[in-house]
Amino acid sequence: TASNAPAASAPAASAPAASQAAPELLQFQGKTIDGKAFSGTSLAGKPVVFWFWAPWCPKCMSEGPNVAKAMAKYDGKVAFVGVGGLDDSQDELKRFVSRTGTSGVTHLDDRDGKLYKHFKVTTQSSFVFMTTGGDTSKASGPLDESALNGHIDKLIG
Repeated sequence: TASNAPAASAPAASAPAASQAAPELLQFQGKTIDGKAFSGTSLAGKPVVFWFWAPWCPKCMSEGPNVAKAMAKYDGKVAFVGVGGLDDSQDELKRFVSRTGTSGVTHLDDRDGKLYKHFKVTTQSSFVFMTTGGDTSKASGPLDESALNGHIDKLIG
């Protein structure tokens, strides 16, 4: 039983440390568009691209394929999180993801606008690029594939 003690205490000890180490901007809770709980602190330790979109936004729609390509290109190097908001319908959020080919991206349901406010985003389409240390830069879309890749290349150095 002594060998079980360190394993049992390790998760409890590392959980508070992980949330304390997360940059302040990652201190949020949300839900995916499928209704699953999501903690921003789970992104700590990796660069993140947040893509803020609305399902009725033509600029956002046109960016979807570029976001999907970038996610494939930078797989394992950068986390991608879509933030769908500015609409009342969860079905419309899901339809947008399906139409844009971005189902591989984690998409958060921000119909209440809390994440838009948390990140101080006021327009769609917008991107927030966050370094592992929590520094951010923003860009408004539409971003074509080259522009998006340029921002991500700067993000990961």
